[in-house]
Amino acid sequence: MHELRWRKEISGELAAIAVNRLAAADVSPRRPKGLIEEAWRIADRLGWAKTYDAEYLALARLLRCRLLTTNGKLKAAGSGLANVIGPADL
Repeated sequence: MHELRWRKEISGELAAIAVNRLAAADVSPRRPKGLIEEAWRIADRLGWAKTYDAEYLALARLLRCRLLTTNGKLKAAGSGLANVIGPADL
Protein backbone atom coordinates (compact mmCIF):
# COMPACT_ATOMS: atom_id res chain seq x y z
CA MET A 1 0.00 0.00 0.00
CA HIS A 2 2.83 2.33 0.81
CA GLU A 3 4.38 1.86 -2.61
CA LEU A 4 1.03 2.40 -4.37
CA ARG A 5 0.47 5.62 -2.42
CA TRP A 6 4.08 6.72 -2.94
CA ARG A 7 3.68 6.26 -6.71
CA LYS A 8 0.36 8.15 -6.53
CA GLU A 9 -1.52 5.12 -7.87
CA ILE A 10 -3.92 5.37 -4.94
CA SER A 11 -4.78 8.21 -2.58
CA GLY A 12 -3.37 8.55 0.91
CA GLU A 13 -6.89 8.08 2.24
CA LEU A 14 -7.39 4.78 0.40
CA ALA A 15 -3.95 3.56 1.51
CA ALA A 16 -4.80 4.36 5.14
CA ILE A 17 -8.11 2.49 4.88
CA ALA A 18 -6.39 -0.54 3.37
CA VAL A 19 -3.63 -0.58 6.00
CA ASN A 20 -6.18 -0.25 8.82
CA ARG A 21 -8.22 -3.13 7.39
CA LEU A 22 -5.11 -5.27 7.08
CA ALA A 23 -4.08 -4.46 10.65
CA ALA A 24 -7.55 -5.47 11.88
CA ALA A 25 -7.66 -8.70 9.84
CA ASP A 26 -7.61 -12.01 11.67
CA VAL A 27 -4.25 -13.13 10.29
CA SER A 28 -1.93 -15.61 11.95
CA PRO A 29 1.75 -15.78 11.06
CA ARG A 30 2.73 -19.13 9.56
CA ARG A 31 5.96 -20.69 8.52
CA PRO A 32 5.21 -24.17 7.28
CA LYS A 33 7.83 -26.86 7.32
CA GLY A 34 9.84 -26.89 4.11
CA LEU A 35 9.28 -23.21 3.24
CA ILE A 36 12.95 -22.36 2.84
CA GLU A 37 13.71 -25.47 0.79
CA GLU A 38 10.70 -24.88 -1.49
CA ALA A 39 11.69 -21.24 -1.99
CA TRP A 40 15.20 -22.34 -3.02
CA ARG A 41 13.78 -24.85 -5.52
CA ILE A 42 11.50 -22.20 -7.01
CA ALA A 43 14.30 -19.61 -7.24
CA ASP A 44 16.49 -22.18 -8.98
CA ARG A 45 13.69 -23.16 -11.36
CA LEU A 46 12.97 -19.54 -12.29
CA GLY A 47 16.62 -18.54 -12.51
CA TRP A 48 16.40 -16.01 -9.69
CA ALA A 49 19.46 -15.08 -7.62
CA LYS A 50 17.34 -14.10 -4.59
CA THR A 51 14.65 -16.15 -2.85
CA TYR A 52 12.60 -13.13 -1.69
CA ASP A 53 9.78 -13.45 -4.25
CA ALA A 54 10.18 -17.22 -4.36
CA GLU A 55 9.24 -17.34 -0.67
CA TYR A 56 5.81 -15.91 -1.46
CA LEU A 57 5.29 -18.50 -4.17
CA ALA A 58 6.54 -21.28 -1.91
CA LEU A 59 4.19 -20.21 0.87
CA ALA A 60 1.21 -20.16 -1.47
CA ARG A 61 2.13 -23.64 -2.75
CA LEU A 62 2.63 -25.13 0.69
CA LEU A 63 -0.58 -23.61 2.09
CA ARG A 64 -2.48 -24.38 -1.13
CA CYS A 65 -3.86 -20.86 -1.28
CA ARG A 66 -3.94 -17.98 -3.73
CA LEU A 67 -1.17 -15.40 -3.79
CA LEU A 68 -2.45 -11.87 -4.34
CA THR A 69 0.15 -9.51 -5.80
CA THR A 70 0.37 -6.21 -7.62
CA ASN A 71 3.74 -7.29 -9.01
CA GLY A 72 3.14 -8.16 -12.65
CA LYS A 73 6.51 -9.89 -13.04
CA LEU A 74 5.87 -12.11 -10.00
CA LYS A 75 2.41 -12.96 -11.30
CA ALA A 76 3.71 -13.87 -14.76
CA ALA A 77 6.69 -15.88 -13.52
CA GLY A 78 4.84 -17.68 -10.75
CA SER A 79 1.53 -18.47 -12.40
CA GLY A 80 2.76 -21.90 -13.49
CA LEU A 81 3.89 -22.73 -9.97
CA ALA A 82 1.10 -21.38 -7.78
CA ASN A 83 -2.31 -19.78 -8.01
CA VAL A 84 -1.13 -16.18 -8.44
CA ILE A 85 -3.74 -13.45 -8.90
CA GLY A 86 -3.81 -9.68 -9.20
CA PRO A 87 -6.34 -7.22 -7.74
CA ALA A 88 -8.41 -7.32 -10.94
CA ASP A 89 -8.87 -11.08 -10.43
CA LEU A 90 -10.72 -10.64 -7.14
